[in-house]
Amino acid sequence: MGLNVVVFLLASRVLPAGNFLLEQFPLFFPFNQEFHSWQFLTHMFMHGSLTHLFMNMFGLYSFGAVLERVWGPTRFLIFYFAAGLGAGAIYTAVDYVEYNHSSTYLVEQGVPQATMDQLKTLPTNGAINQVMAAPSSLSLESKEAELESMFGIYFGRVVGASGAIYGILTAFGVLFPNVKLSLIFLPIPVPAKYFIPGILLLDLFSGITGFSLFSGGSGGIAHFAHLGGALIGFLLMLLWKNKMKSPQMRAVA
Repeated sequence: MGLNVVVFLLASRVLPAGNFLLEQFPLFFPFNQEFHSWQFLTHMFMHGSLTHLFMNMFGLYSFGAVLERVWGPTRFLIFYFAAGLGAGAIYTAVDYVEYNHSSTYLVEQGVPQATMDQLKTLPTNGAINQVMAAPSSLSLESKEAELESMFGIYFGRVVGASGAIYGILTAFGVLFPNVKLSLIFLPIPVPAKYFIPGILLLDLFSGITGFSLFSGGSGGIAHFAHLGGALIGFLLMLLWKNKMKSPQMRAVA
């Protein structure tokens, strides 16, 4: 938690290091020239706003502290970083599939492959104009929609510990399925075994449709990173289930 807060303060451009962090720490799409392998780790310590930081640290404190007491610091850290790294990898894989789907679709509709290759390497105005001018069965509006999807992926950057937090939340649900949880803005206690799958289904819905209940209907949330962290967390729990005793917990988290 302390490291997350320090990195957030440094990245707020109060100090000269802020610009470096903003350029090097977020997770970029692999085709982007700003992408580096270390970003799968460093993006976990970057946050887009004070609210973003607070929500993630609140989740880390509320659920992570419980898991650390159950597992011990070493196992907890292994779990935390595995979930965060896995979240970044799965999110990137989904983006890769979506980007290539749009690229392949444009080629199938008549846009030259060489033009798409140039767009993939560096999306310059010249390459964009060639795509728009290429004869095809697509309308200009359809081309614009596909390009907008590709550019959103190409120039997008992922920040936040949410993937790791979702992994922790999933593990908590596996260990304490009957503990009742509630959202801050919807204080209705629901057992974790129903609450957590419900949150994941909302993320899946938002990831597929692009409509997010938690951002006023707009995008900007890496839903598949959340789902990726939850998936890695669940798989780790399956792997570890025979090596750990089931703890008992009576307090409501």
